[in-house]
Amino acid sequence: DVGALYDAAAHSGLLTSVTFGTTEVMVDFRAPDEDVLDGLGVSRGYTIRYPQSRMALKAGDELLVGAVTYRIREVTQLGDGSECRASLTRL
Repeated sequence: DVGALYDAAAHSGLLTSVTFGTTEVMVDFRAPDEDVLDGLGVSRGYTIRYPQSRMALKAGDELLVGAVTYRIREVTQLGDGSECRASLTRL
């Protein structure tokens, strides 16, 4: 069960709390730096991974990570569909 895996990761302090509406969910939040324009700039590819059963996100939705608001650009189901990855834009 992917939910049990996320619960174990949350108890180990490996996940980040996200607020979507009135729901708080622990997710795998990523904000890696990436060089763009042949090294002239840095871009961040913000993403979250989460159990599909805990949130129903769609493009255009907004959520909070800490005090920062992000808009969902795209949601992709992974593997058997029990886990999702959402691409985010920081607002």
